[in-house]
Amino acid sequence: MKERFDTLSATCSKETTRLYSTSFSLGILFFNKEVRRPIHAIYGFVRLADEIVDSFHNYPKSVMLAELKADTFRAIERGISINPVINSFQQVVNQYGIQHDLITQFLNSMEMDLGEQSYDAEKYEQYIMGSAQVVGLMCLHVFTNGNEAEFERLRKPAMKLGSAFQKVNFLRDVNADYQELNRTYFPNVNLSAFSDENKRVIEEDILSELNEALSGIRQLPRSCRKGVYLAYVYYKQLFRKITKVPAERVMSERIRVSNGHKFYLMFDSLIRYKLNVL
Repeated sequence: MKERFDTLSATCSKETTRLYSTSFSLGILFFNKEVRRPIHAIYGFVRLADEIVDSFHNYPKSVMLAELKADTFRAIERGISINPVINSFQQVVNQYGIQHDLITQFLNSMEMDLGEQSYDAEKYEQYIMGSAQVVGLMCLHVFTNGNEAEFERLRKPAMKLGSAFQKVNFLRDVNADYQELNRTYFPNVNLSAFSDENKRVIEEDILSELNEALSGIRQLPRSCRKGVYLAYVYYKQLFRKITKVPAERVMSERIRVSNGHKFYLMFDSLIRYKLNVL
């Protein structure tokens, strides 16, 4: 009967992904079937931790995050959790041999959000590594399915992709992070006087990482390449929209890509994929 609970767990992770991210949900649809379930599980777990630090303002966040960490590693050791999202995640960790230090680094970055209000260059890189790059590596474990040589070959571009996605998110959400959560991620940047020059420097860094990540996407297994490329296309379009507006506007509204445009990008990227012109 545990199979029925495992099915429930996978469904919870899938619905979490669908509810919180249209872009990733559509991208995952273009993975081979055997890849979708574990990627949903990783996203569901990451989202669970992110919700604690970003949304549960009237609750003991630090206690809840510590409980999540303890529950997660206990579930990995036992091979089961009564929390469906953690249960589906522990299955993926055990099946694909995801290193426990990647999980620890991720949760440590989430903990930084509980206390850190601004970041210097060192803490910024530490946060990016834990909040984004290790998530890319978790997914890469699934994509390479235990092939250590392939994992190591694709490690750096996977990290660059996670980093670029996170930095695009930072730019998109810079106003909400600063005004509502009192967070300043970009080092040596005064957001109360955020300038076009500040924005340009950040954008150059993101563009460099996106370009480096694309070379890795082209080398991914066919089981996942199309879906990862689609997510890349979505983020690249969001990035382009952000680059076209002044810093003042970025600090006053959330730039987004409409769902209709996302569907256009989906079909365009599928054509490019079939023509092998990624």
